[in-house]
Amino acid sequence: MTEDNDWVLSGVSQVAEMMGLAAVTAPKSKGENYVVVKILQGPPVQDLARAMIAYGERSRKANFDRDARNVAGSQAVVLIGLEEPNTLGLNCGACGYPTCDELLDQLPYQGEFIGPMCAFRLLDLGIALGSAVKTASLFNVDNRIMYRIGVAAREMGLVDWHFVMGIPLSVSGKNIYFDR
Repeated sequence: MTEDNDWVLSGVSQVAEMMGLAAVTAPKSKGENYVVVKILQGPPVQDLARAMIAYGERSRKANFDRDARNVAGSQAVVLIGLEEPNTLGLNCGACGYPTCDELLDQLPYQGEFIGPMCAFRLLDLGIALGSAVKTASLFNVDNRIMYRIGVAAREMGLVDWHFVMGIPLSVSGKNIYFDR
């Protein structure tokens, strides 16, 4: 059972804010920040859970309903993503194109996320996500990084970022994100 005492909600809110700080201040390639954060609490969390179920049913993709049940049992969700990330300018080819200019010349693909994008910017996002969940862990707030949250958040128009992941937060006697 999810706790909803005022002190729990207040504590989760503070931890979510610290997670946002950790994500934005995490190391970035060339020190350029394209990482953005949005925190959901209250009714928007339940709206997100419903949107996840609907997306899963419509797309016939697995486990959107399972993850939605986790979101519905959470006190908050932290969205962390990349907003209009530029290339690093290394011409490294990790994105699949020989030069950064060739990557930028591609028409954006609009699917669950917008691509293609610079591999280093995705690494930046991964480091930011790791910093955020580490912060939650330091305060014993259960969490799990979920791609399906990001898909639904984009579809709902909660964010228009190119790539986004979600981290639901829960305080209860047992971690709701495992043994699913």
